[in-house]
Amino acid sequence: MSESIHSILKQYWGYETFRPLQEDIINSILSGKDTLALLPTGGGKSICFQVPAMKLEGVCLVISPLIALMKDQVEQLQKRNIPAAALYSGMSRREQKLIIDNAQNDAYKFLYVSPERLKSTAFRERLEYIKVCLIAVDEAHCISQWGYDFRPEYLLIAEIRDVIKSVPILALTASATTQVVNDIQRKLSFKTNNCFSKSFVRNNLSYVVNTVEDKHQRMLHILNRVKGSGLIYVRNRKNAQDIATFLLQNKISADYYHAGLSNPIREKKQDNWIHNHTRIMVCTNAFGMGIDKPDCRVVIHYEMPESIESYYQEAGRAGRDEKRAYCVLLFHDSDKENAQKRLELSFPDEKKLKQVYQALCNYYSLPIGALPDNSFDFDINEFCQRFALDINIVYPALKLLQQCERIELTESFFESSKFKFIVNHEILYKFQVENQKYDDAIKLLLRSYGGLFDTYVTINEQQLAKRYNRDKNFVIQFLNSLTTLGLADYQPQKDKPQLQFTTARVAAESLSIKSTMISQRKDLATQKLNAMIGYATNKHVCRSKVLVEYFNEFTSDNCGLCDICIENKKADLDKETTKKLEQTIKKSLINNPIHLKDLINQLKEYPQEKSIAFIRHLIDIGNLQYNNEQKLFWTEKE
Repeated sequence: MSESIHSILKQYWGYETFRPLQEDIINSILSGKDTLALLPTGGGKSICFQVPAMKLEGVCLVISPLIALMKDQVEQLQKRNIPAAALYSGMSRREQKLIIDNAQNDAYKFLYVSPERLKSTAFRERLEYIKVCLIAVDEAHCISQWGYDFRPEYLLIAEIRDVIKSVPILALTASATTQVVNDIQRKLSFKTNNCFSKSFVRNNLSYVVNTVEDKHQRMLHILNRVKGSGLIYVRNRKNAQDIATFLLQNKISADYYHAGLSNPIREKKQDNWIHNHTRIMVCTNAFGMGIDKPDCRVVIHYEMPESIESYYQEAGRAGRDEKRAYCVLLFHDSDKENAQKRLELSFPDEKKLKQVYQALCNYYSLPIGALPDNSFDFDINEFCQRFALDINIVYPALKLLQQCERIELTESFFESSKFKFIVNHEILYKFQVENQKYDDAIKLLLRSYGGLFDTYVTINEQQLAKRYNRDKNFVIQFLNSLTTLGLADYQPQKDKPQLQFTTARVAAESLSIKSTMISQRKDLATQKLNAMIGYATNKHVCRSKVLVEYFNEFTSDNCGLCDICIENKKADLDKETTKKLEQTIKKSLINNPIHLKDLINQLKEYPQEKSIAFIRHLIDIGNLQYNNEQKLFWTEKE
C-alpha cells in the first residue's frame, strides 16, 4: 500500500496527528525492526500496529489474552471497513476452519488469536500458508515470569517466528519494570533490543492516600468535592453493587460493573458512563480495558491492589485529557494484613490443587485418559456448591492449574447466536421441495440474513420468531433441526466462561505440579505486594516519584500535586505565617469571590512566592474553589 501513514490515520481513524511516540514506533516497524512499545494506559497502543499493518501487504497476526478486548477491536475495525476476525476458545471447529481458510485467502487485514491457539499443531501448520506481515503481541508482560500476570502459553510466540520468518514483531504493554522489559525482548527473540518508552510521569494527576476508619464517608467527601465522572475500584462483585447502592442513596449518580453481568447489560452500563449518563462507575478490574474516556476526573481505589503495576494502570484511567484529575487510595490499617492473607490463599498447596482437579474431572464426568475436543460452560459458583469447595481457594487453584498447563479458562464473554448453511443452494432447494414443512421458515431465514452460505452470520432468534409469528422456542427447535439434518451449523449464544482441558485426564494423585514455578510466583507476588504496601504507608516521598521509580524511571523533581508534596509545601511556611495567611484569605473571600491576581495583590505584606504556594495548597485541599466566573471563593472543609 503506497499511502502514507498520516493519510491512513486520517482516512480510517479520523485523526490529523499521532500521539507522542506513536509515529516513531510505526516507523520502527515499517523499517522491519522488532519493537517493544511501553506506553502507559491511554497511550494509544492499538494504533501502533493497526496503522503500519494497513500500509504493509498481508495479514497482521494479533496475539491477545482477552477475548472481550479481541472482540471489541474486531468490531471497531469492521466499523471502519477494515476486514478483521478473531479465533478464541468456544468457537466450533467448523467456524475456526472457515476463518483460517479466509485468512489464507487474504480475506482479512487483522487476525486476532488467543495465545493458547499457538499450541495447536493444525493452526501452526496452516499459519505457514497465511501471508503474515506483522506479529503484534498485546499485554506482552504476560511472557515474563517476572511480570505481574505471567501466562506460560505466551512462551510459544517465539516458536511461531520459526514458522513466520522475516516478519517484524511489535510487543505492547502499559506497565513493565526494566527486568520485565529485558525479559520480553529476550523471550520474543528480538534481533536487537529496541524499546520505545513513554515517561511514566503523569503531570496532571494528583496521587493521594487517605488513611481512614470510615471509607464510605471519605468516599462521599471526595465525590462531593471533585466534580465530574469517576471510577471506584473494588475487589469483588458484592462490594461493587453495595457501594453503588450507597452512592445512589446519597444522591450521587452511580452504577456497578463486573464480569458476572451479561454482555448486553455490561455494554449498556459502559455506554452510560462513557456518555456521562452515569457519573460514577463502581467496578472490579473487569472494567476499563480498551475504554477511551478522556474526562474521568477521579479514580478511587476502595481497596488496595496487589501490585503497583495494577494500581498504576487502573489509576491511569483518570485525566487522559491532560487536565487535573485525582487518584485516591483509601487505606485502613487492616488492609495490609488482609492483603497478606489473600496472597496466602492465592497459592493453595498441592493437596488442594489435586482436590480441585479431581472435582473438575468429576464435574464433567471425564474418565482417565480422556481429552475432550470442546470447551465447557463453567459456572464457578455452581461448581463450588456441588463439591462444597471454598471459592477463595478454587479460583486461585484454577489459575495455577492453568499455569501448569492442565486447563484453559477463558473469562466470561458473550457470543451472539451464529448460523451458517453447510450445503450449497441446490441441495437446500431440493430439501425445501421435498420437505414443505420447512420451506416457509427457511425462506424467512434467507430473507432476513445475507451471506448464510458463505460465512457464520450473527442471528437473533427473538426477531425471527416475531417475523414468523411464532415463539422463540419454535425458532430454536427449527434451527437445531437444520443442524441435526446436516444442512446447517447453528451455534446458540453463550455468556458463560469456557473451560477446556489441555492434557488428557490423569488420576489426581499422579497429577504433576510445577512446585518450583509456583514457589517462584509466590515469592514474586510477595515482593509486588510489599512494594504496594510501601506506597500506601509512605509518609515522606513524593507519590509520583515512588510510582515511576518502581518502573526504574528516576527523576529529581517532585510532582507538587500529591498529598505528600502538598503537606511538604504547607510545612515550608511557618505556623504563625500560615495561620495569618489563612485568616486573611478567608476574610477576603468568604462573602466576596475575587480573581486570583486580585487576591495576590491583597497579600502584598507576605512574600509572593509563599502566598502563591499557600493558595495552591488551599485549592488542593478544597478550601478554595473556582466559580463559573473563574473567581476564587472560600468553602469550609468537612
